[in-house]
Amino acid sequence: MAKLIGISGGSGSGKTTIVRKLTEIAGEFLVIPQDNYYKSATFVHNSNITAFNFDHPSAFDTDLLFEHLSALKHGRAVEMPTYDFVKHRRTDEVVPLVPGRLVVLEGIMILSERRIRDLLDLSIYVDTPDDIRFIRRMKRDISDRGRTVDSVVEQYLEVVRPGHYEFIEPMKAFADLIIPEGGLNPRALEVLSSFFEKVMG
Repeated sequence: MAKLIGISGGSGSGKTTIVRKLTEIAGEFLVIPQDNYYKSATFVHNSNITAFNFDHPSAFDTDLLFEHLSALKHGRAVEMPTYDFVKHRRTDEVVPLVPGRLVVLEGIMILSERRIRDLLDLSIYVDTPDDIRFIRRMKRDISDRGRTVDSVVEQYLEVVRPGHYEFIEPMKAFADLIIPEGGLNPRALEVLSSFFEKVMG
């Protein structure tokens, strides 16, 4: 049976950086981005960005995510969906995933659902200051997702920030480990890499 590790934290906290650095240190493992399981919201664009709340647990297809994680944990292959963050929709492409000994689930809301938490063998929360997370999100959304400064600020103030304090930060209570500063915390990465190497070895 595969080991399933969850890495959570607010948008821009450094979750993806941790995953990338652990890959460099501990070798290849299967990564499941929760972002791939967003529900389609094709009516959303820069001028009505808050029409769909991407920072609420209901924004995700959690039934499908749970189904896929359960299958991978028990050694069964799945086809992971992909998501277009410019058009805000699930694409027709899927990514075939073959389970290994270690699966890492990464996303902002992974600890908000008990059935997902119950599948995890280790849960991690990345704790990064609000201003750092906002700057990272701003840069990403403008450069990678075709967003405007005004739309990023509007979305952050109206849904991202409230959603973080209501649905994400309280989930620290369910984390086995809390890592300050994400991928910029070398000691935490050393501890995690040792755990990963033990599982992979």
